[in-house]
Amino acid sequence: MNYRNLLLASAALVVGFAGAASAQEDATVAFLMPDQASTRYEQHDFPGFKAEMEKLCPNCTVIYQNANADVALQQQQFNSVIAQGAKVVVLDPVDSAAAAGLVTLAQSQGVKIIAYDRPIPDTPADYYVSFDNKGIGQAIAESLVKHMKASGVAEGSGVLQINGSPTDAAAGLIRDGIHAGLENSGYKTLAEFDTPEWAPPKAQQWAAGQITRFGADIKGVVAANDGTAGGAIAAFKAAGVNPLPPVTGNDATIAALQLIISGDQYNTISKPSEIVAAAAANVAVKFLKGETPEAKTTLYDTPSELFVPAVVTVENIKAEIFDKGIQKPEEICTGEYAEGCKKLGITQ
Repeated sequence: MNYRNLLLASAALVVGFAGAASAQEDATVAFLMPDQASTRYEQHDFPGFKAEMEKLCPNCTVIYQNANADVALQQQQFNSVIAQGAKVVVLDPVDSAAAAGLVTLAQSQGVKIIAYDRPIPDTPADYYVSFDNKGIGQAIAESLVKHMKASGVAEGSGVLQINGSPTDAAAGLIRDGIHAGLENSGYKTLAEFDTPEWAPPKAQQWAAGQITRFGADIKGVVAANDGTAGGAIAAFKAAGVNPLPPVTGNDATIAALQLIISGDQYNTISKPSEIVAAAAANVAVKFLKGETPEAKTTLYDTPSELFVPAVVTVENIKAEIFDKGIQKPEEICTGEYAEGCKKLGITQ
């Protein structure tokens, strides 16, 4: 190669590097969430992701879509963001099995997929970011068992188990964790239910049927999230059950925190979604830069980072939720909950 050709080749290489940098600086990233039954996606996950992306890549375009529990709609949204030039898609799938095809499609076009919250077991994504869902299920179950034993509930007594959506692989992990937490507890599972779409009304309807069936034999309920917990609590109240059996939850929603303060719900899981959302943004930007994000662990053959959350009960709700600034007293301690907040020292 003569000197002139060498200069031309070098110039082309510089232009290539500049183009790659530019692509990273103003790339498009999509954030696709599964449903609106869980308020967390609108209130915490997307705001957290957007805020971190604005810090790490201020000129990047972030597209947000929510599939409202519709598999076909999520497919359309996925195709749309690919057509709009998304280089990275953060995907929380409506249906974990159906999402395998989306991963294959994206990777065939050089688009990186970050599985978010719910894993995609059948086809490895490029990365997976979530809380430790099996650990969550085990933690809420073990917390309930400990409480029941401390309350003098006899061995052999029965509990109900309300799982999440049968199409959600994360719900399956939570379910497996609950099984592990109850396995050697001495308590028996009277009945178990997979809640379609995580819909609280469906959990409520099922729980109402079990109350008719088992009545006072129900000494506790392991519900996989706060929505299904709220459905179960509503069923017990409608049936005139008093006192309510202890009911678990997960997500630390405003409604659940209020139910814990009032004594209607026993526990929840504090997992500030902004933590996971920020981690997903960091992984996305690394992909845009052509880097390989570090795998903290591996799940379903996918490099992963899993965060360990805290169990929240009335005993530690002030320390875990309010002292850490996850929620503000003025948002929770309203109306009928004001007096309970005073008793717990959350407000004066």
